[in-house]
Amino acid sequence: MSHGREIKIFAGNSNIPLAEKICKSISTKLGESLVKTFEDGEVSVSLFETVRGLDVFLIQSTSTPVNDHLMELLIMIDACKRASAGRITAVIPYFGYARQDRKAKARDPISAKLVANLITSAGADRVLTMDLHAAQIQGFFDIPVDNLLAARFFADHYISKFGTGNPDFIVASPDVGSVARARSFAERMDIGLAIVDKQREKANESKVKNVIGDVKGKNVLLLDDMVDTAGSLCGAAKALRDKGALDIYACATHGVLSGAAIDNINASVLTELLLMDTISHKAGRKCEKIKYLESSTIFSEAITRIYEEVSVSTLFR
Repeated sequence: MSHGREIKIFAGNSNIPLAEKICKSISTKLGESLVKTFEDGEVSVSLFETVRGLDVFLIQSTSTPVNDHLMELLIMIDACKRASAGRITAVIPYFGYARQDRKAKARDPISAKLVANLITSAGADRVLTMDLHAAQIQGFFDIPVDNLLAARFFADHYISKFGTGNPDFIVASPDVGSVARARSFAERMDIGLAIVDKQREKANESKVKNVIGDVKGKNVLLLDDMVDTAGSLCGAAKALRDKGALDIYACATHGVLSGAAIDNINASVLTELLLMDTISHKAGRKCEKIKYLESSTIFSEAITRIYEEVSVSTLFR
């Protein structure tokens, strides 16, 4: 190692299975801690291992319940800072509030910036995350941010399954805002690109206006960054099927799966939905169409590189 500090990894309650997999991958153990809530809902954090002068990584997705998990992360950061940790990296596989990244109408807050300020003010020295809803959110932080990309893992999965340059397949972007992500994905797969043009009328509701590109007789790989209620994704899949598409395989980094998401996916024309495990999928929310890829490999590689003070940029290619 380029320095003498030890590495120490702790986790909040949002995704302990992922944290354990990351620790196993880098041959260390999860730090002993207790993160709980009092009867009135206040968060309590206790660290049972020293962190003085150490390189500390705190693994916590700010997924549902978003505010509880966000407060857990902030208080864990504060606990480490007050215990004289050498460096604190907030590992946030799923960054909540990322969709509130701009003013869509008068008097709207920019909540993603507020959350970035809170994490920085709490004492984090850097942030490691995956597929921010808008890449510009990295600029909301006044500390280094490493934004890992899941698209290449999806591409590798489909390449092993269908091969590269398969003329029977085409990539589709679910909206105009995701075109850049979908284009690089299509280039890696060496296949064409189509775009679903939709108009978002209000939160979690959108209407498909048109499909740009010829998908007739093609199997479609539909790429998105997150699936919330799945209404938009299922609507895009239906529009593609109406244009003559055959099997439709969707993939997304974050499976928020709120509200009627499972019912929407079950009733949709989707053949399969592939998600990363950045958000813990709980029992009782199963769906035969949903499959998961592990994100622990890329996070463990990024954590190791940060700890060893070597470049992380190769993970973005």
